[in-house]
This record gives sequence, structure tokens and C-alpha cells, in this order.
Amino acid sequence: MPKKVDHQERRTLIADALMRVAADQGLEAVSLRHVAAEAGVSAGMVQHYFRTKDEMMAFALAVVRERGEIRIAEAMARLGADPSPRLLLRTMIAALLPLDERTRDDGSVALAFFAYTAVRPAAAASLREDTAQLTEFIASILPRRNADAAAAGLLALMEGLGVYLLGGQYTAEQAVAALDAHLDLLFG
Repeated sequence: MPKKVDHQERRTLIADALMRVAADQGLEAVSLRHVAAEAGVSAGMVQHYFRTKDEMMAFALAVVRERGEIRIAEAMARLGADPSPRLLLRTMIAALLPLDERTRDDGSVALAFFAYTAVRPAAAASLREDTAQLTEFIASILPRRNADAAAAGLLALMEGLGVYLLGGQYTAEQAVAALDAHLDLLFG
């Protein structure tokens, strides 16, 4: 009797290997061969699940997105019922920032994907959609007439803080203090 294969599990194994390669060596080191070696599988198996590097990258980005969504959901659950809009935003953004070792690899990979999509507009479609949805959500809970611009600014702050955290220019404490200062400006 043939062995049952969990295809989603295999794809995730490969995506995790891709993320380790990207976090350790940079996205330019990602290739079907390098990812296969990191995953401990054959290059043929990687090609069975991902015909191209772009397909593999898109799946890995979806894994990073899903991990972020899980972190947000867990952090929000700890807030209890009816948190203030400021606390809601602070919690959500802090959950997405690479503030500790657990989130640093995901942050490094996400940053590498942003760079990757900067030169591959077709690969950026899902990021554009995510950004639009996040901006709309943030704008819906900000107390300002120009909430769309304020939401875009808050997202830009989040991305900038992520870059500074990953580059070592800011500590987690400095990043959270900057976030709090900006939220104070928005919420008064």
C-alpha cells in the first residue's frame, strides 16, 4: 500500500527551508537547489511542489503572512472584550514587529520579500491587497478626518521600525517607545 503524503505539510516544510535560507543567507541565495538541501529533500521534490522560484516565494510569503495573523489573533485574544482603538492598534502592530528572536526570522524574510517584489511587480499583487486591507482597517478605527493618510503613515512607521529592528539600529524598547509616541499623536 502506497504511503499517504500530506502535500500541505511538504509544501510547508519546503517553505520553512526557504525562509531559513533567506534569513541566514539572504533572498538572493534562495534557489530550488539550496532550498532542497536545507529541507533535506531532492530538488525534484521541490520542483514537484513549486514549478518556479516565484511560486515557492509566493507560498513562503503566505506562510509568513499566516504566522503574522496568528500572532495578531493571539495578542488580540489576550486583550479581552472591547479594547480601546489605541490599545488595539498598539497590540496589532507590536505583534507584527520583529521584537524578539521568535519573530526576527519572519521579519527578515518579510523584508526580503518586499525587496523581491520591488523588482517583480507581478509578485507584489498579494502584498498590495494586504496593504490596502490593513490600511482600510486602521483608518476605520482612527479618530481623524484624514484617517486614510494617518493609517498609511502608521503602516510606514511600522515598516520603518521593522527595518531598524532588523538592522540593529533600534532595540525593541526604542521601537515600542516610537510606536507609543506616534499613537499618542494620533489619539491625543
